[in-house]
Amino acid sequence: MSLNRRSFLKVGSLAAAATSLHVLAEPQQAPAPKSPNDNIHLALIGAGIQGQGDTHAALEVPGVKLVAAADCYDGRLTHVKELWGTGTANNVDVFTTRDYREILARPDVDAVLIATPDHWHKQAAVDAMKAGKDVYLEKPMIHLYSDGPEIVSTARSTNRILQVGSQRVSSIIYAKAKELLASGAIGEVNMVSARWDRNSSIGAWNYSVPLDASPETCDWPRFLGSAPKIAWNPEHFFQWRKWSDYGSGVAGDLFVHLFSGTHFITGAHGPTRAMATGGIRYWKDGRNAPDVLLALFDYPQGFNLSLRVNFVNGGEESEGFLFTGSEGTMEIAGQTVTVTRVPREKEPGYTVSTFANEMQQKFLKDYRAKHPSTPPTDPPYNAIEKFSAPKGYSDSVDHFRNFFNSVRTRQQPVEDATFGFRAAGAALLSNLSLEKGQVVKWDPETMKIG
Repeated sequence: MSLNRRSFLKVGSLAAAATSLHVLAEPQQAPAPKSPNDNIHLALIGAGIQGQGDTHAALEVPGVKLVAAADCYDGRLTHVKELWGTGTANNVDVFTTRDYREILARPDVDAVLIATPDHWHKQAAVDAMKAGKDVYLEKPMIHLYSDGPEIVSTARSTNRILQVGSQRVSSIIYAKAKELLASGAIGEVNMVSARWDRNSSIGAWNYSVPLDASPETCDWPRFLGSAPKIAWNPEHFFQWRKWSDYGSGVAGDLFVHLFSGTHFITGAHGPTRAMATGGIRYWKDGRNAPDVLLALFDYPQGFNLSLRVNFVNGGEESEGFLFTGSEGTMEIAGQTVTVTRVPREKEPGYTVSTFANEMQQKFLKDYRAKHPSTPPTDPPYNAIEKFSAPKGYSDSVDHFRNFFNSVRTRQQPVEDATFGFRAAGAALLSNLSLEKGQVVKWDPETMKIG
């Protein structure tokens, strides 16, 4: 069966009900709520593929205006003006700069959307919150484990809203899955399997390098930031996910989505142990990020999680979850969640065919005395139920809707800094285990490596 729109609205409210956990640091006075009639002035920091895509989604939410953008490549700043400057539906003279600090100094900016390479996430987010801006921070929240506590404590001490950008957490499909699992639809979960496979050059991060790429059109020193200082390299600049100095590999790019979904649906905070394997199996182009990664995780709630990313899967892109429980399975694929129920047997059963005939008869007599044969009395049940999102539904837009609602109300968002740290910290255990060649431990409550 398919969910109707009214049911989805009811279920979707679950996605905004995540609880924010306390963090260290004394808070400052919270800003006053913003009037629903006031536009939220948004600035973009990092106007690449994800940044521009996010901005399109953000501006679908009523009452939001893009007023500024920062990027280290001049061509992207030009395109931002072409898309959202004066004369477009946005009807704002969008200010652009290579230096995001100029954006943070502007009093007309209420919130920033940070979609920089991973190694800039912490510094840009901390600077923005200290400048009085609310923050939508693309995943993974951290590039290094040391980034997490500083982001979490700064969000607390400045009383700013920080939402991490794993949009599945705001999806009505994931909210429905959460509801189904909590209702006991598949019994007690014991295993979760998730995958995100690709089989294309673009899917493997080989993004196009513009024809005018040069040290004159690209601010290479600013891009490098805290990364090792090397000579100008256009591939590193535009295909940065392929190198660990700037990105977090498939773990930070894709595993983190799978962790966010797992934690939201199950209510778990994270694994306690992780073991990973993988390597560069096909894209031997100078990158140091694996194109195949598999990992196993132990959760204290009593289930195991297995994750897989394969950039050479021989087929089409494939993303999804399979939750296995004691009485069925629940699968998420695209915009659909499917529950398949297989109730547990009420009898233990028997295997007596190899016994002597006399023993078989005695065993069956004793068995039926303990387990009388009675006709079924249970009502029919739906062995398979399927729920699909309405055509054209976008969880990215819903995720921004939740963020801007938090900006207006000053209520914590669905994916706050603590949630984001736990998802990213768990994901990066894969890289750590692969690097060390051993099992690694993590405390999901204190968010520290064991």
